Amino acid sequence: MLQDRFGRAIDYLRVSVTDRCDLRCSYCLPARFKGFEEPAHWLTFDEIERLVGAFTRLGVRRVRLTGGEPLLRRNLPELAGRLRGLGLDDLSLSTNATQLAKHAQALKDAGVTRVNVSLDSLDRQCVSEITGSDSFDQVMAGLRAAKAVGLAPIKLNMVAMQGVNDAEINTMADFAFENGYILRMIEAMPMGDTGRNAQYLDLGPIRDRLVERYDLIPEVAELGGGPARYWQTRQAIAGHHGKIGFITPISQHFCASCNRVRLTVDGTLYMCLGQESAFEFRPLLRGGASDAELEAAILHAIELKPERHEFIEQPTKLIRFMSQTGG
Repeated sequence: MLQDRFGRAIDYLRVSVTDRCDLRCSYCLPARFKGFEEPAHWLTFDEIERLVGAFTRLGVRRVRLTGGEPLLRRNLPELAGRLRGLGLDDLSLSTNATQLAKHAQALKDAGVTRVNVSLDSLDRQCVSEITGSDSFDQVMAGLRAAKAVGLAPIKLNMVAMQGVNDAEINTMADFAFENGYILRMIEAMPMGDTGRNAQYLDLGPIRDRLVERYDLIPEVAELGGGPARYWQTRQAIAGHHGKIGFITPISQHFCASCNRVRLTVDGTLYMCLGQESAFEFRPLLRGGASDAELEAAILHAIELKPERHEFIEQPTKLIRFMSQTGG
């Protein structure tokens, strides 16, 4: 099993297959950003499969495909099938769902079991203002398609922002419960100018309010290996047991239990979302490195993983945007 120098088991790899996105969410990617990675620098499917294979031999059991928007990468279901063939316990996808209706069945057939969908509002105008696009109908169609083909669980990622969408939190929870989705509320992180300019909202008081409103109790079951702390309703709502997750990197960080690293589209491995510690694998992959050398490089990279982020102490430290790191 992979372990870092602080004794944390690292069994979760997030793989960004593109830094492109068809939306420009206000907390993620500037509207006029042009600094995307050159396609020649993108890892090929062969390179991704080989590197993920090395991670799995060292103990990684979960892989999440991310972006940017991963469904903009051509033939993504093919890559998903190849990664599933490596013997993973869990293969999932993070998406904005604008392309999901077209690809849901192919992803399911390839071995993707579940999806996380970015959805910050149920108000069409608010969605347009946050994302820079009138994408609401596409996202709803994507959610329906994912549910129809049996991708489960479907989690809704809502970045909660003061004065932007905080008035919709109850509405979002009701929508998730009624449709059998899991709502995950996320605090905005100071990544790049976009993240620092987001209207940060402490989720602690929000959680307390929702616990009382929906009679929630802590969820003890493991739900995907990520950072969310889950609560569930005591009673079924519309035939479903509602669950809400809270991701609180600022108000209540979860660094002591961090089990993941992130691979960008150009082969750079970031050990922490809130730090700059990184290792470049593309030179090794294209320079003839053996499997043993790749595995040794992974072990070295994991040793670089810091104990925790410094979002509070150094909020202006990170200049890269969320889309450049991978979700």
